[in-house]
Amino acid sequence: MLPTRVTLCEVGPRDGLQNEAHPVPAAAKIGLVQRLQAAGLREIEVTSFVSPKWVPQMADNTEVLMGLARPAGVRYAVLTPNLKGLEAALALPADKRPDEVVVFGAASEAFSQRNINCSIDESLARFAPVVAAAHEAGLKVRAALSCAVGCPYQGAVSPDEVERVVVGFKAIGVDHVGIADTIGVGTPRAVQAAMERALKHFPLVEVSGHFHDTYGQALANILACLQMGVHSFDASVAGLGGCPYAKGATGNVATEDVVFMLDGMGIETGVNLDALVDAGAWISGQLGRAPVSRVGRAILARRGVALDVPA
Repeated sequence: MLPTRVTLCEVGPRDGLQNEAHPVPAAAKIGLVQRLQAAGLREIEVTSFVSPKWVPQMADNTEVLMGLARPAGVRYAVLTPNLKGLEAALALPADKRPDEVVVFGAASEAFSQRNINCSIDESLARFAPVVAAAHEAGLKVRAALSCAVGCPYQGAVSPDEVERVVVGFKAIGVDHVGIADTIGVGTPRAVQAAMERALKHFPLVEVSGHFHDTYGQALANILACLQMGVHSFDASVAGLGGCPYAKGATGNVATEDVVFMLDGMGIETGVNLDALVDAGAWISGQLGRAPVSRVGRAILARRGVALDVPA
């Protein structure tokens, strides 16, 4: 039986914008988050606390969080891959701190070495004190497991490799694991196989999917997960984002496309699609291009909005 309600974690402000080649002003990031929460999104990945040397686009993390007004019921997450990042997030005033922090690891040894310059085991050892300190501060910890079905360096990734890292995340105490198809090569059965391994160690409510649409499979993969009962997914407004370590990888599945599909299936999200399309159009305009979302473009065209900026 399919879920009757799905929780969407909007990752556009962080995962979507972090790879933009030109600086995105903090005011634009704040404006995007405000529009997303006004559209009904209640889980938003806002920014990351990482070295500006490696991710200069997120250097304004404190300014963004300080500039936001968080409505009741909205939860903010931030990426904190090390203790220094977590400490910076915790240094904010209590009402500006995130509700959740995110750490990330790879199911592929090759990707781990290329992405964070250490082995999988070393990455887990690095994350362990971050998880402990976050829990001590009362924050939930979500782990993102990248390259769960395919890696740009080693190729296919097996369910056994996925389970190995899921077990490692469980051992260091993370609360939630997200299975991510970072380069968008997954197809439904492969994604289900990876999800099955996560569900052996985490309850259904603490497992989510994160799918890129490089090969046009993201919605099919979400449907395959829904058939397993999974009811939490990441998505990025206007299809923002990509992966700098995966040549040719497109952004996360567009939130507008996911909401349109779920609305059509009678599955509740709490998100107003028209307001979401407005948010996607607004941030795309700030970036000087048209939305990637097919649903967003179709609705804007139906409204008579000219999409004269190439997608």
